[in-house]
Amino acid sequence: MTLAALTILVILLAAGGFAHELAPQGWNSIDLSPRWQNHPPAFANGNVFGTDNLGRSILVRTLWGLHFSEQVAVVGALLATTVGVMIGVLAGYYGGVSDSVLMPFADLVGGFPVIILMLIVFAFLRPVTIWDATLVFAFSLWALVARVVRAKIASIRSQEFVEAARALGASDLRIIVRHVLPNASGVIVVALTSLVGQIVIIDATVEFFGFGVDSSLRPTLGNLIANASATGIGVFNEVSLGWWAWGTPALVLVLLLVSINLAGDGFEAALDPRRRAA
Repeated sequence: MTLAALTILVILLAAGGFAHELAPQGWNSIDLSPRWQNHPPAFANGNVFGTDNLGRSILVRTLWGLHFSEQVAVVGALLATTVGVMIGVLAGYYGGVSDSVLMPFADLVGGFPVIILMLIVFAFLRPVTIWDATLVFAFSLWALVARVVRAKIASIRSQEFVEAARALGASDLRIIVRHVLPNASGVIVVALTSLVGQIVIIDATVEFFGFGVDSSLRPTLGNLIANASATGIGVFNEVSLGWWAWGTPALVLVLLLVSINLAGDGFEAALDPRRRAA
């Protein structure tokens, strides 16, 4: 199961990462020929997943939406994890004043509902760019990593191999880099992959409500689904889009989330020294 999830994840990451090469025409290439407006999936004209009401390829727009969703999620998660690991290590390894000062601040940041915070911040940032969303997610989610890393580091620092390294005269930096962090790598990787999944779903959620990255600037999986809903899905709307307009990005979104979560569990098992020994 983990191997299958990892395979799907690699394929999706590659598809999004190489969107420039796979869809060089860009996400706003319009074909106003009546024949190709809101056309169902067909191999003709390369519209394998159909078109929207402006004749734009759903496949192309989904590839670009995947590209920008991955950019927000991966970069945001890396930034949040980097900050969270640094704060978690300081608080967990040194304890005392560092722990007393840093962790209450992390609790304050992490205690606020992320989706509500996103809605409030994005409402004031309009139009929201890719980098706006990335930085806001990084600021909002680092505390989750800090809590997990702090708990893991605090349990590792009292282990015999750490005490032995300290008795041999190793510096704190060497102990942290050579002994502590490798034993916490499983927790860190799982936290990173979890953050990627969280950012993807939170981003899609706030964009479905009309916030988040402006679709006129960049497509994402979330605003592709939201735009299909806003334009109209059903016979009672003035402009009715087919199921493929929202179904394709929604399917990619589900596959991305499931593969991230399963791959994260696999990474935890592979990187945990105790589970490897067993």
